[in-house]
Amino acid sequence: MTEIFIWSEGTFRRELGVDVELQPGREAVVRVAVATLWSCPEAVRPVDGPALASPTDIGAWISGMDTDQQVGDCVLSQLLLGERVLVTELRPDGWAHVVAVEQPAPRLHPGGYPGWLPVDQLAPVGDGDGAPRVDAPHADPLVVDATVTTLRATPGGAEVLPGVILGTRLSPAGPVVDGWRPVRAPGHTDPLWLPGDDAVPVPTTPPTAEEVLAVAQRLVDIVYIWGGVSAYGIDCSGLVHLAWRRLGVLLPRDASDQATATTPVPLGAERPGDLYFFARPGRRIHHIGIVTADPRPGDDRRMLHACYVQRRVLEERLPDERTATLVGAHRV
Repeated sequence: MTEIFIWSEGTFRRELGVDVELQPGREAVVRVAVATLWSCPEAVRPVDGPALASPTDIGAWISGMDTDQQVGDCVLSQLLLGERVLVTELRPDGWAHVVAVEQPAPRLHPGGYPGWLPVDQLAPVGDGDGAPRVDAPHADPLVVDATVTTLRATPGGAEVLPGVILGTRLSPAGPVVDGWRPVRAPGHTDPLWLPGDDAVPVPTTPPTAEEVLAVAQRLVDIVYIWGGVSAYGIDCSGLVHLAWRRLGVLLPRDASDQATATTPVPLGAERPGDLYFFARPGRRIHHIGIVTADPRPGDDRRMLHACYVQRRVLEERLPDERTATLVGAHRV
């Protein structure tokens, strides 16, 4: 069926037999597996087509970019399926300015991370938004534990939403049936299905260092993408945000805000699961990594991080040039 988009009185409507509205000042939810948050619509490049589609194809988008395009500052962050945003502006050309309320960014906006999304990657908050329903059985929220999974129309059936990633929150729609779990997804009235082991209950207790490092370790060798927050590509603060998000802890999106939101510990007293922060003299924090070992004699420190220089996630001993900008260790 062809979708017809109508702009009227500040309201976006998708005519598919029923009215669907997005309005400035109201919340919406992401309806694609991974939505990319852009600095402005005019910054989008020809190579960005797969990230603008609905559904998105983030794997194809990243593989289609060269190394310079992978660190373009047109990308601010990424949002996962079901993530809430506050819509602040709608443009007639199909773009929405939003505040990502589940990605704290106090330096940029008190309500969350601001930026632009294609309107058709959003769904209004309502009956089909995938939010937990208190009147439904098995309503405790779930989180995707698979690195990448697919939501299907029926158990083992046609793909509906491929590329759903680690850390995505889902609302259950019933018990597991023959190894398949029904869940609710924004923009879909009927339940969608994924393998039962690909989603688990959201943790309700603080994670251990071992749990944090186990999540982050699963992302080793993933390509570095500026603004990335996915298992296809990720940046340094995105790695930290996503690892703790999978374990039920909401940290700010950017490294400097992550420093403000965590507790300093003396260098030399850090332990695995803590965070290293880096900054040049007189400058704001620009890099972050997860401590992977107790500090050793001779100031031998190790961390797991998304490395801009090597353009991938790796675990390594801090090289001398990195140690020169180490400004502190913090604990979540």
